[in-house]
Amino acid sequence: MKKIFSVLLIIAMLSTSVLAKGDAVVSIGKDLNSEQRSQMMELLGADENSKVIEVTNEEERKYLGNYVDSKILGSRAISSSYVEKLSAGEGIQAEVYNVTWVTKDMIINALVTAGVKDAKVKVAAPFSVSGTAALTGILKGFEDATGTNISELEKQVANEEIAKTGELGQEIGKDEATQLIKTVKEEVVEKKIKDPEEIKKVVTESAKEINITLTDEQLKKITDLMENISKLDLDLGQIKAQLKNISDKLSELGKNSEEVKSVLGKILEFVKGIFQKLFGATE
Repeated sequence: MKKIFSVLLIIAMLSTSVLAKGDAVVSIGKDLNSEQRSQMMELLGADENSKVIEVTNEEERKYLGNYVDSKILGSRAISSSYVEKLSAGEGIQAEVYNVTWVTKDMIINALVTAGVKDAKVKVAAPFSVSGTAALTGILKGFEDATGTNISELEKQVANEEIAKTGELGQEIGKDEATQLIKTVKEEVVEKKIKDPEEIKKVVTESAKEINITLTDEQLKKITDLMENISKLDLDLGQIKAQLKNISDKLSELGKNSEEVKSVLGKILEFVKGIFQKLFGATE
């Protein structure tokens, strides 16, 4: 009888584990009509077992009001999201639909800052939206799906990151902005840098490495963000483990930058050679 009970207990524990892995929560923008809600449920791949919660424009403004222009935020909650817990070690995966301002890599990067790990997320809207407000729903859904409590500071900083990365992406390129924020964040966390001047130096050097020229305003915004990130209890190993789904793609940027410099150098040498042949070598 004890053996049977033990077997049943093990089966129950395994079943619970499997269910926990697949738990999914859908956050729907409160201002969507019934037709749009159905469209979002289908697009996000949600089923009847998915828990549905609502996100309001007030919640979005609470976290983004200081960083995103009111015109971009609007007055309605439109973005919807899907969050599913994954097995340990799978990292964060993301998909986006009808999102124009932020990319899936920006979302993954910001989620890591908020302490999210091993989750599959999808962001969608019935028409084109910036996507900055989607993070509010994702974090709310992750808390619900996992029972994890994300602190207010983590939420604030993660939303600051998605907003500033999105804005920077409009100015210097989305992949470049994502790479820069990722690179600086990893160095600040690894070396536990908290001094603003030291952080500013890291930002400047990192930008130079990937051939990006920042304005004084951009430099200040990134430095301010990194100061806030330095206040969080982030671990470099955990960051890299969760970012593994975007690292390979972004590492190509630095490589491509060096390749461009190499090609330009060869072209200059070629032109120099032609001039020397035409006009003779000069000292």
